[in-house]
Amino acid sequence: MKRMLPTLAVPVGVVAIILLLVVPVPAWLLDLLIIVNILFALVILLTTMFVKKPLDFSVFPSLLLVATLFRLGLNVASTRLVLGEGYAGQVIQAFGHVAVGGSLIIGAVVFLILVVIQFVVVTKGAERVAEVGARFTLDAMPGKQMAIDADLNAGLITEEQARARRAEVSAEADFYGAMDGSSKFVKGDAIAGIVIILINIVGGIAIGMLQNGLGIEEALNTYALLTIGDGLVTQIPALLMAVSTGMIVTRSNAEADMGTATQSQLAQSQLALLIAGCAAIVMAFIPGMPVLPFLIVGGLLIVSSRRIVRGQKAAAAAEAAAAAAPATTATETTEDLLEQMRVHALEIQLAPDLVDLVSGAADDLLARVRALRRRTALDLGMVLPPVRTRDSVDLPPSTYAIRLAGVEVARGIAPAGRVLALGDALDTLPGTATVEPVFGLPGKWIPGEMRHGAELTGATVIDRGSVIVTHLNSVITANAARLLSREDVRMLTDHVKQSSPAAVDELVPGLLSLADVHRVLQGLLAERVPINDLPRIYEALAVRAKLSPDAEGLVEAARVALGPVVVAPHLEGRLLRILMIEPALEQHLLESLRPSELGTQIVLDPTRLEAVMASLKSALDTAQQQGHSPVLVCAPALRAAVRRMVAPQTGGLPVLSYTEVTSADADIETVGVVRALDPIPA
Repeated sequence: MKRMLPTLAVPVGVVAIILLLVVPVPAWLLDLLIIVNILFALVILLTTMFVKKPLDFSVFPSLLLVATLFRLGLNVASTRLVLGEGYAGQVIQAFGHVAVGGSLIIGAVVFLILVVIQFVVVTKGAERVAEVGARFTLDAMPGKQMAIDADLNAGLITEEQARARRAEVSAEADFYGAMDGSSKFVKGDAIAGIVIILINIVGGIAIGMLQNGLGIEEALNTYALLTIGDGLVTQIPALLMAVSTGMIVTRSNAEADMGTATQSQLAQSQLALLIAGCAAIVMAFIPGMPVLPFLIVGGLLIVSSRRIVRGQKAAAAAEAAAAAAPATTATETTEDLLEQMRVHALEIQLAPDLVDLVSGAADDLLARVRALRRRTALDLGMVLPPVRTRDSVDLPPSTYAIRLAGVEVARGIAPAGRVLALGDALDTLPGTATVEPVFGLPGKWIPGEMRHGAELTGATVIDRGSVIVTHLNSVITANAARLLSREDVRMLTDHVKQSSPAAVDELVPGLLSLADVHRVLQGLLAERVPINDLPRIYEALAVRAKLSPDAEGLVEAARVALGPVVVAPHLEGRLLRILMIEPALEQHLLESLRPSELGTQIVLDPTRLEAVMASLKSALDTAQQQGHSPVLVCAPALRAAVRRMVAPQTGGLPVLSYTEVTSADADIETVGVVRALDPIPA
């Protein structure tokens, strides 16, 4: 029964409100319901102040509707008592006689002031903010979804975290859409309050004069004063709900409740408090002004500013003491020197002002790098070496560098206190223009506190850690072959031997050495083919190695065994768009194949080669202009040589063989043909 109570509370309450509209209630019960209404509105207002983000109070739009219906039910019940009995309980009596001193004029003025505050100021502003927030939240949804996908692809978050963040984005859009609609309830409630009080005054005067034989003045004192009290009783909680609406739609995501955030942010500037305190003291000496209140407030502001100064000096002294603390010195051993001499496979260097990125928190750079290593292991089938992260005084401020085997291969910036906004409408945002280092998108480093505002404009906002890890992931993917060491191959082979001993025993070391296997796996990674399925790769290598230990042939045999895996990244659903080579040209290329130390090469005269490349680039440009990302398909014997020929000039255009394409069981669409342009001699 206790578990069913929360489930049944709201439905039962709504049914009771509906009954309140049609069933008369006694005055004592009306007093109780009015008190519940006021306290309910107060609890909602206080709750909106203590939540850290609007989604923490996602039930607010529904509560707003229920509260509005409740107030309207109370209006109907109180009207029935006021007009029928001339008495509507002690609460309305108190508001009508005590709160406004029993004066009809004062009560009417107070009521109108409350209506103006609610309708013109609070409700109008909240309605506009809710409308704009709903529009910008919906516009920003695609960018937020792309940011989640980018974090997932970079290994920064798991599938469960990605689903949770997508659900949060969807819930945020639903919340602001609901707030846009529910703000109309508040506006309608204010209008209904005015109409109801006018109807009650007219009805009360008519009943008093026509039915009860009262004079106009006595009827006004009896019925109009109770009506004013009834209006005040309902308008006060209505005003609280209107303020709650404005509070919830103007809150941005924060790390603390409203009170804590307000205190920390108002105390940012000691000078602002000092100037305000001095201004208050000066105003105390203006003739006719009350001296004591101004002096008290000014003194409090000056004392607060001095406390802020002392706090800042204490924090600065603590930082200086920590920086000046001498490090524990120890005798430098040979092992220490050898460790310093060791070249790390992968390294991130940070400028001194970026060391806060490795603070040790759960979401810092080190945690993201660990997640990236796990993601790379699952996607590529290789275990990344540990990524060393250290500071470097040689780097300019806000700069990071990625080093591979001791050589810098990438560099970027990640200013402290800033986030990267990507989008088309960034001109209105303050910050430093930049170019995103991986995809080359235009962006702007904006202050961190502008994050929510940037998202409302539709921009995709990425924090500094995500920028660095995405850049690192790009470097790892492009250099995976270099990062795979001989020791890694040995560990992978030992692991495969535990589950597929026959595949390993037949291949290593009987047919191929560990070095030969290493070279094959590097060849696969160089073309971004994952090596997760090592048992299948080893079985294919064992079959091919019995015919020839040629490295190029071994790589092609492994690719054929992994055919569907090789083709999968290039599919659009089940469709594979391809560029083909003209049959006559393909035959001519086969005849032009020559062996070399680096594998087979296609030997063409410069004029013919230039013509072929021009035709390929033209076909590729045409396909890309149509929004396609095709692959080049050729005969298996040509594939490796064609890739060496076209990759440097086409930005790494994928080259697949007919065997790989047909093994994927995909729908194929030819979007271009590579020709020789000039006739090929027979």
